[in-house]
Amino acid sequence: MKTTDYLSLDKSATKEISNELQNLLADFQVYYTNLRGFHWNIKGPRFFKLHDKFEELYDEVSDQIDEIAERILMLGETPLHNFSDYLKKNEIKESGVVANGDEAMKLVLGYLKTLIAKERKILDIASEANDEGTVSLMGDYILGQEKTVWMLASTLS
Repeated sequence: MKTTDYLSLDKSATKEISNELQNLLADFQVYYTNLRGFHWNIKGPRFFKLHDKFEELYDEVSDQIDEIAERILMLGETPLHNFSDYLKKNEIKESGVVANGDEAMKLVLGYLKTLIAKERKILDIASEANDEGTVSLMGDYILGQEKTVWMLASTLS
């Protein structure tokens, strides 16, 4: 028996939602890796605050990665798990070493802009398909990310 047999969702819609979630998963994985690099390599007068903030962000993103993968499974698909597959689907690119706090925060703002746009698209598709589980997940992510955008943008002002 499949989970989708009990969800009362249109199979073609869940396939489309799953495909979009796969793309989001790829971007979250690269975002996570970039955040780890910022955490490790940050230098300067705001080291302690930014070091802690990047750790907070990557811990949150780690949980979100798991939630996205589990949602893909709930919708009857198999989540990607190879980094080589993520690098074929991602829009967020690997950052390389970044030690400057302002540069790292600007990159994070750009990543969040990309993620929020993808999440809004998924939210729209899932809403049309009456997939409240995915709608709720995307809404929660957007709300949290909008707050992070506000805080980072305010720090850079």
